[in-house]
Amino acid sequence: MVEPSGALGVAMVALGMVLTPGPNMIYLVSRSITQGRRAGVVSLGGVAVGFLVYLLAANLGLSVVFLAVPELYVAVKLAGALYLAYLAWAALRPSGVSVFAPRDMPHDSSRRLFTMGLMTNLLNPKIAIMYLSLIPQFIDLAAGNVLLQGFLLGSVQITVALVVNLAIVLAAGAIAAFLARRPSWLRAQRYVMGTALGALAVSVAVDTSTPARAG
Repeated sequence: MVEPSGALGVAMVALGMVLTPGPNMIYLVSRSITQGRRAGVVSLGGVAVGFLVYLLAANLGLSVVFLAVPELYVAVKLAGALYLAYLAWAALRPSGVSVFAPRDMPHDSSRRLFTMGLMTNLLNPKIAIMYLSLIPQFIDLAAGNVLLQGFLLGSVQITVALVVNLAIVLAAGAIAAFLARRPSWLRAQRYVMGTALGALAVSVAVDTSTPARAG
């Protein structure tokens, strides 16, 4: 059974990750602002399915590959750290754009919105790191039924991510309008997010932990 401390740890990690700008947030916010809340919610449905794909894949064997080939595990973590560092640089550079800055995007069908949300999540390095590197650290091999623990902890992450993302989708328009009237707040938002991304990139890069057996 999952220890409360493990569930809380995953929830905190998930909260930190979902509040850090990345492909998912950028896509969901952009869709919500340009095409309305419904489009954002449909896109979030695709993101949710992407989480489920990662949850199944990670718990049904991908972590075994990292145990067998630790060099690959390290490579994935370093690649993720470099990607996060790039996002930090993009946010902090003088010409950086806030995640809530308006973007011109074509209006797409619900099917396309869902598919794009799914693919955005599946190709998101932050989520790969989450499932293949961070969540397994909270699995207690002595607590029994490792597979069940993996699914329960993954469910905690999905719940946190969906609740926060839904709130962002519903409030994206209001937040964008608020920031548009206050350029200094918009710059502050970029700096805060950029700093958070940079700190996360360093944390991932210097982490020396090894993957727990999740399957």
